[in-house]
Amino acid sequence: MYYLKQSIWNGIDEPKSSMNPRAPLFPLFPLFSMDKRWVFPFLFSTTLFIFLLATSFNMGRNSSFYTIFSTTASTNNTASVHSHINSSSSSSSSAPPPPSTPLSFVPRLAYFVSGSKGDLDRVWRLLQVIYHPRNQYVVHLDLESPAAERSELALRIANETVFAKVGNVHVIAKANMVTYRGATMVANTLHACAILLKKSKEWDWFINLSASDYPLVTQDDLLHVFATLPRNLNFVEHTGRLGWKETQRAKPMVIDPGLYMTRKSDIFWVTQRRELPNAFKLFTGSAWVALSRDFAEFCIWGWDNLPRTLLMYYTNFLSSPEGYFQTVVCNAETFKRTVVNHDLHYIAWDVPPKQHPNALTAADLPKMVKSGAAFARKFDRGEPVLDLIDSELLGRSNSGGFVPGGWCVGEPPCSEVADPNVVRPGLGAERLGRLVDRIVWSRVFGLGQCK
Repeated sequence: MYYLKQSIWNGIDEPKSSMNPRAPLFPLFPLFSMDKRWVFPFLFSTTLFIFLLATSFNMGRNSSFYTIFSTTASTNNTASVHSHINSSSSSSSSAPPPPSTPLSFVPRLAYFVSGSKGDLDRVWRLLQVIYHPRNQYVVHLDLESPAAERSELALRIANETVFAKVGNVHVIAKANMVTYRGATMVANTLHACAILLKKSKEWDWFINLSASDYPLVTQDDLLHVFATLPRNLNFVEHTGRLGWKETQRAKPMVIDPGLYMTRKSDIFWVTQRRELPNAFKLFTGSAWVALSRDFAEFCIWGWDNLPRTLLMYYTNFLSSPEGYFQTVVCNAETFKRTVVNHDLHYIAWDVPPKQHPNALTAADLPKMVKSGAAFARKFDRGEPVLDLIDSELLGRSNSGGFVPGGWCVGEPPCSEVADPNVVRPGLGAERLGRLVDRIVWSRVFGLGQCK
């Protein structure tokens, strides 16, 4: 593990599959060719060096990455929400919080937050709780939402002092028509990604969220954990085993009216069906992703024709947001070994899964916490558990506003921006760190790629 983590701090952007965790930290010397009078001093000094190295390594375990990846006793799923959170907190109370992250390794995230009719307040709340001055944000209410809602969102963002000072929140003024399960959802995501690439050259990961999402960790937690990761990783839940989707999604052909109409309507079906492609392999998975900047540029700029080809193919594909990025990344030799088979979300599905996931409530909070995920979905409008997440997990005031972090000062809290490079992780970093340890720093990483 020392070699893996040290490689990251030295700036090696490679997935674990290309690293050798057993690589020696120093070369072996040819003892047998050495003058005999130097053998004993050499053996003594080597033994002393190994002893000192092991001592310093064990000391480091108590204060660095192992604070994040340390395990805590699991709590009873049947316990109440409050007792679950309190027991999780007390299990780590004896250890200090994770240390502040060195500035040179703190990443920058690029968020796309989207909503539709009636989502104004949810989008605004989500924007506030995931805000951090280091990040970039693009916000969009689609064309179905009333013009008054879109104008109100733009006005709120313009009047927010912190947003105006930092200048990292951008509104898509010309709204796009977005059809559920249609290709316009993919086009909308790519549009936001292109804007973010144009606005800033410094961000490291692109993350898409909807008004139904909510964070389970603070941005300081998330930035701290992501600082330990190679910048080329792509968090894309995927599988090549299509199952029932082969006949119900891959072979049918649909038309998305949002491509050419200004009024929202559902997709419609074409009578003709098509065979599975043999020029590339189809993959499916979650529509919610965290993409590396390199892969985002590959999809937008398309110096290889694969992203364009697949975009045209998925124009007539049912639920194309659940397959486009999966199929691109797993058919691109440059990126297929960078995929982490996880979407960083906690989502509750029926068994077998239906079209929509279950709406989350306070009864699901213990499972959300135990999952270690950075985000959860989906939440209904006005769901009371969001207030509980604010107070118990994010440290956010009941009066609203931003989530406290190392960057915010002033009165009322977080009304001023101090040093945006100060990151103070908390217990959420430990939970997310354990998840990352399992899906990145283990054999699961290589075994789950593009299969």
